[in-house]
Amino acid sequence: QVQLVESGGGLVQAGGSLRLSCAASRRTSSTYSMGWFRQAPGKEREFVATFSWSGGTTNYADSVKGRFTISRDNAKNTVYLQMNSLKPEDTAVYYCVWRGIQNPTSRYWGQGTQVTVSS
Repeated sequence: QVQLVESGGGLVQAGGSLRLSCAASRRTSSTYSMGWFRQAPGKEREFVATFSWSGGTTNYADSVKGRFTISRDNAKNTVYLQMNSLKPEDTAVYYCVWRGIQNPTSRYWGQGTQVTVSS
């Protein structure tokens, strides 16, 4: 099992910024990727961003490109999501996701952290 500890959610006004963090209990050497999904009320969970551990590449949903930045601290096996120019439509529960090298098709989820953007 993988334990994911998320932090950094909260309430912010439109145009503001927040930074989410997620620390994984597994070793860096066993990590394939870490990233973020989000789920707004009444909507399906959707992809936000991902960081590939071995290649160091990143990928973003079109809706957050240019506003959100995903980064990592390799030594801490932690991933961050810097969210700038936040919009009310970014309001959602944000979930950290971890995939391991041994089985990249399996996802492990964090407990979620609420982000609320007021207009």
